[in-house]
Amino acid sequence: MTNLGSDVHEIDTLMSGHTGITAGYAILGEHPALIETGTGKSAPVVRDALAALGVGPGDLRTIVVTHIHLDHAGGVGDLAAMFPNAEIVVHASGARHLVDPSRLMASARRVFGSLMDDVFGPLLPTEAHRVRAVEEIGAIDLGGGRRLETHHTPGHARHHVGLIDSLTGDLYVGDAAGLYIPSDDPDQPGDVRPGTPPPDFDLELALNSLEKFRTLRPTRLLFSHYGPVRDVADTLDRAEEEVRLWVELVRDARTSRLDLDHAIEMVREKTAARYPVEQANAETQTKFEELSSYASNIVGINMYLNKQDGWEHPMADAASAG
Repeated sequence: MTNLGSDVHEIDTLMSGHTGITAGYAILGEHPALIETGTGKSAPVVRDALAALGVGPGDLRTIVVTHIHLDHAGGVGDLAAMFPNAEIVVHASGARHLVDPSRLMASARRVFGSLMDDVFGPLLPTEAHRVRAVEEIGAIDLGGGRRLETHHTPGHARHHVGLIDSLTGDLYVGDAAGLYIPSDDPDQPGDVRPGTPPPDFDLELALNSLEKFRTLRPTRLLFSHYGPVRDVADTLDRAEEEVRLWVELVRDARTSRLDLDHAIEMVREKTAARYPVEQANAETQTKFEELSSYASNIVGINMYLNKQDGWEHPMADAASAG
């Protein structure tokens, strides 16, 4: 755990045993809240971290997820059982999947195969009366006049929300600003890499969501992958630059009729110099590839371009991207 000030604590969920890959955030105070659960297999880690912060089974008031992908919401059912007084907050497009996860789990298993058991674990159902769906804008009472405001930010996923803290100005970006790979050198900025998985990626919506983040004028960005960033303007600009670049590279791959393997090779070659933190460490490369693979991101962009360009490149289907 890392104390980020103002009763905000970063919790490393230790996804797949890795450190520094997926974060949850606890906001303490009158009405304690948890933002992001991590995977189902991470739920005991998160429970123990909350206990170390003094949050017992009856104390947690809210669990909110930015979206229902399993690295963010896979532990909802487990943690809802562990903290029986907590309300679960999610965008309306994802609410039914937390109540009945069967379709989501079947789809995820087609994509990830054996990784479902090794990395994610099951998403357990949550009782419907405990799930609160939010739409374009919602609010979560943290007590003492403090609140989290939710903003619908699709593009990465249609059920994605960003969250801004009324007290601190912290903006919880989920995956809507991509992945941030922090540097061990405090004088070196981290890498910003897009997250564009199938089936929901949409460039225009993603760019609109980044613009919405700018209009909220946050003081700090809190990435689910991974950690806090104070250089808000430059980081959001870099997120836009990277996602635009990846879309153009995949468009070039389509024009050249590259198959998925060659498209991956081309994108890696043309972007390697842009990600010095990732490239400098083999372990970092491995864990972020497991989290957000080049194949999955390229397939997501290709599916988007199939719709936009009016012709279909069978680069790969979602199942082959796992």
